[in-house]
Amino acid sequence: MTDLDHRVGVQEANLVVRHLKLENITAENRSAILADIDQTFGIDNVSFDDKSQTLNLAYDATNCNLEGLEEIIRDHGADIAHDLWTHFKESYYKYVDENVKDNAEHQPWSCHTKPPGATKK
Repeated sequence: MTDLDHRVGVQEANLVVRHLKLENITAENRSAILADIDQTFGIDNVSFDDKSQTLNLAYDATNCNLEGLEEIIRDHGADIAHDLWTHFKESYYKYVDENVKDNAEHQPWSCHTKPPGATKK
């Protein structure tokens, strides 16, 4: 896939996929949550599995973060599940998102480059 296969604001190198179990989901707040998240810049795909109560997200970690998405969920009266596994995944997702963002901003450095103005003999 290339960057052209994704929505605006999503680069293939920074794309992450997340699965979070939610609580207090109703038909009304589910559609509102999905609509608000879908309009967020950097989101590539969002869906909800009713059977497992799981929110599936694909987004560019440099343009979007999990804290902002959780805020949208909480604004509509739902919440991230409070079980141990979901809490562990949430912490891991935040850690990886931060690394993706930091690595995208990092300028590579090499001590093997020629100094400016040096010519080959």
